[in-house]
Amino acid sequence: MEPRFETALITHCAPTLAGVKPANLFRFRSESLEQLRRDAARWDETLKLYGVRVRVLKECPSLNAGMLYVYRESWVGRLLAEEGSRAFLESDGYANSGVSAMLDQLSERMCMEAEYPHEIGIFLGYPLEDVVGFIENRGWNYTCCGYWKAYGDPAAAQRCFDRYRKCTAVYKERYARGVPLIELVVAA
Repeated sequence: MEPRFETALITHCAPTLAGVKPANLFRFRSESLEQLRRDAARWDETLKLYGVRVRVLKECPSLNAGMLYVYRESWVGRLLAEEGSRAFLESDGYANSGVSAMLDQLSERMCMEAEYPHEIGIFLGYPLEDVVGFIENRGWNYTCCGYWKAYGDPAAAQRCFDRYRKCTAVYKERYARGVPLIELVVAA
């Protein structure tokens, strides 16, 4: 398997692989879009046994790059089904039709809009309060900033950011010492 792709998974998705975050999104550039798709499909097949999925949400043909979404399908499903998130997404035009179909809708929006659709935060596990706060404040007036801009309790957000940073550092260190990625994945 492509070692560069594997390293990117550790670098950008450790919290999801560890089971402390529902999803991560990262940009990856490959030698070709076909190789990117093959790597994503191979890791999706390997990781789905642990409840983790890998999906290309957006492709950039001119750069042979894509935005990869690594997620815990059951966890994301629960997030999308929460009453507040469901209502928010439905008001934004999403059909409440399951994780895969909603990811198809998100992918379509990512490909059609110049900026990321702000609702992507829900798919990444950000608190709804922070997603709505970001939209209403246009990215300003946040209480703290880390993996996302928080608009609620800054101490709670900072604890979460710290947990993600520590997880990533531990995973990168263990991977550098030779622990295979698959041994670092926590099963759902």
